[in-house]
Amino acid sequence: METSGNSLLNENSRTDKGARDTDKEIILVSGSSGLIGTGLINRLVEHYRVVGLDNAGFPFPPIKSECVSIDITSEESMENAMKRIEYGYGNHIASVIHLAAYYDFAGKPSPLYDKITVEGTARFLRVLQRFSVDQFIFSSSTLVYKPSMPGQKINEDWPLEPKWDYPKSKVKTEKVLHEQRGDIPVVNFRVAGVYSERGNSIPITNQIQRIYEKQLTSHFYPGNLSHGNVFVHLDDLFDAIITAVDKRKELPKDVTLNLGDPETLGYQELQNIISNEIHGKDWKTYKIPKALAKAGAWVQDIFGDPFIKPWMVDLADDHAEIDITRAKNMLGWVPKHSLRKTLPKMIAFLKANPKAFYEVNDLKK
Repeated sequence: METSGNSLLNENSRTDKGARDTDKEIILVSGSSGLIGTGLINRLVEHYRVVGLDNAGFPFPPIKSECVSIDITSEESMENAMKRIEYGYGNHIASVIHLAAYYDFAGKPSPLYDKITVEGTARFLRVLQRFSVDQFIFSSSTLVYKPSMPGQKINEDWPLEPKWDYPKSKVKTEKVLHEQRGDIPVVNFRVAGVYSERGNSIPITNQIQRIYEKQLTSHFYPGNLSHGNVFVHLDDLFDAIITAVDKRKELPKDVTLNLGDPETLGYQELQNIISNEIHGKDWKTYKIPKALAKAGAWVQDIFGDPFIKPWMVDLADDHAEIDITRAKNMLGWVPKHSLRKTLPKMIAFLKANPKAFYEVNDLKK
């Protein structure tokens, strides 16, 4: 039966807390069974009542949260999920942390970027309009920015230049946030590549694997060896999100914040740190022409499933350094970790249990 406004509550004369009366404020986390969602929920439940939203079936969000199944591509599914939440918890939501998105590191174009990330977020915002929502947090990416040069810090006003479908979908979705949020306050986090002591970073762990196995390809790179990408530790990301939730009533109604390590390691420096931890010496790395790199990647793609794809070669010269001043000023957030200090711990995990390292990071021998 169709309902409107807060009719589910009005018809049954319940309080705003819903059937599951609780003094803890309610937080919704989409993409709740993923790496970020799982760890975040395990910390949020200390002070909040958390509802995890994700696809039906395995994997499931942490048992400490209630699981509500959604199909973010379906209007009916989203409506039913929110009716379930309205019945159980009332119409007030402290924060919605939206992590669900489509991602494919193969770099191939896909209609799912629009269907899941862009249109799914728009659909989510529509079904939330009848609720009293203190905050909507969106997980965007620092990949949306135009590359910088060493010494140039990218702030939130830096020009945008997404170069492949994943960051392009984030830019489209940010536009949806600004235009369709209604009265819901939005925090748009532009998040750097995530890592932890166990790895949990596709580009970094693949780079570690190439050096660990002494693969020939580990000695060649088609870009500027002094350039690099920006990353952020998983625990620092949790800290920023949780602080934003706690300070939600103090933040602007529509704000974008960068999250990343202040230091960016160049490719050669990253190679040397990894090699010294594994082999006790620097790693010889030679710059090769992009055309040769593309040809090599194309050949490997035919005969196997290499991490390096031809489309990545065009991005090899890109560089990013992030200015986190705004997050520091508004949240009091400063990363407690760094990639430089965490890499030795990653390598220690690899050395102690290579099988576990490969399994955790989905690496193929």
